[in-house]
Amino acid sequence: MSSEPAIDRLTDEQAVIEVREMGKCYQIYERPQDRLKQMLWRGRRCYYREFWALRNVSFTVQHGQTFGVIGRNGSGKSTLLKMLCGTLAPTTGVLEVRGRVAALLELGTGFNPEFTGRENVYLNAAILGLNDAEIERYLPEILAFADIGEFIDQPVKTYSSGMAVRLAFAVAAHVRADILVIDEALAVGDMFFVQKCMRFLRKFQEHGTLFFVSHDTAAVVNLCDHVLWLEHGQMRESGPAKEVCEHYLATLRESQHMGIPVMPSRQPPVIAGDPCARVERVDQRLAFLNQTRFRNDLELFEFCHEVEGYGTRAIRIEDVYFEDEQGYALHWIVGGELVTLIVKARVLVDLDSPIIGFFIKDRLGQNLFGDNTYLTYAADPQRMVAGQHLIARFTFYMPVLSVGEYAVDIAAASGTQQEHIIHCWCNDMLIFKSHTSSVHQGLMGIPMLDIELCITPDDVSEPVRERFA
Repeated sequence: MSSEPAIDRLTDEQAVIEVREMGKCYQIYERPQDRLKQMLWRGRRCYYREFWALRNVSFTVQHGQTFGVIGRNGSGKSTLLKMLCGTLAPTTGVLEVRGRVAALLELGTGFNPEFTGRENVYLNAAILGLNDAEIERYLPEILAFADIGEFIDQPVKTYSSGMAVRLAFAVAAHVRADILVIDEALAVGDMFFVQKCMRFLRKFQEHGTLFFVSHDTAAVVNLCDHVLWLEHGQMRESGPAKEVCEHYLATLRESQHMGIPVMPSRQPPVIAGDPCARVERVDQRLAFLNQTRFRNDLELFEFCHEVEGYGTRAIRIEDVYFEDEQGYALHWIVGGELVTLIVKARVLVDLDSPIIGFFIKDRLGQNLFGDNTYLTYAADPQRMVAGQHLIARFTFYMPVLSVGEYAVDIAAASGTQQEHIIHCWCNDMLIFKSHTSSVHQGLMGIPMLDIELCITPDDVSEPVRERFA
């Protein structure tokens, strides 16, 4: 393996990682004394069996590319990453890495549990290639990013897993690495920190090379350009992220014999005497699901004023919350219910054509859905005077969300969709948590107006309409 210093001279067409026919073999001994026998016989007899964690793996990663690795437990992902980072040497093949590598492989890797967090920052940063002057320069940024307060001067052995990964990520994020390797590090940590990490990764993608390993294929598709699929230590497939992840999930479902859930339905309501009357339609399964453990309970937390954001500050967001149909503020929502997102803001200077918008995103920062007020008032632009209040209302059926944490980003601007000035963009202004859900695939479930299956017998021309009951 070879490693070169900074790669400022590299262009997007040049490779920062080249792997050719690489393999890693471990010698497995049944008894401790067999190691001594093997040393004494000097290879004339074999007292071990070989285990190939990786075999015949080849790929190339270009500068600026986001490269993903997927595979089941035991497929060789962690072994591959350790070889990329130089902590393991390949048994066969060629591995070339050009540039400074920063890695998050396991919680606290490289930390001395007896040292304080501050001492481990110096140690870890030095291992990653920074000199004393660079460490002193970046130390305030590292401590601010980790945000573990007075614990920075306590031994790392007293840290929780979340605090350890905060510190490790903060160091890796500030060593000005050319290649950043991440192995499921974002699985630990609170919602605010994970969102902060995802924003850093998005920014890092603009100039660096990201090597990302995760079991979350949705996150891999969202982040990565190219994906390598490992199975039993060998390459199963390599190609565009979406295509490879789809093939991987299909194989996973087949091997686990995952069936299709069948939920009871109910007949649509009929209004007597008025067959043409408009009927409010709802997801026919909700009445059943909401009486089971699959009810999608969403817990809402308090609006957070102190959040990260940017903009001219000509508009200030003062409150964000959800209301029910009767106008009462909600602390809990059940997925599939009709809700209204309320955004209250104050205009601090005179301006034309204000726009309020929102995004709802998951724990990894993936935007699930959102909207803004522009199109509603495009034909009748509003004029605002300093001191006036804005209240935006967005009414929709809350999707059924997978178990996990979610955040609401709020933005305020003025102008048009194409040309506008951002006055306030605030991340994670409202956090909510999905405790239970009927969704087990995909990012979220959409409340269905109706679900039916038509069966056409061979001896009739018209389909016989039947419903699941």
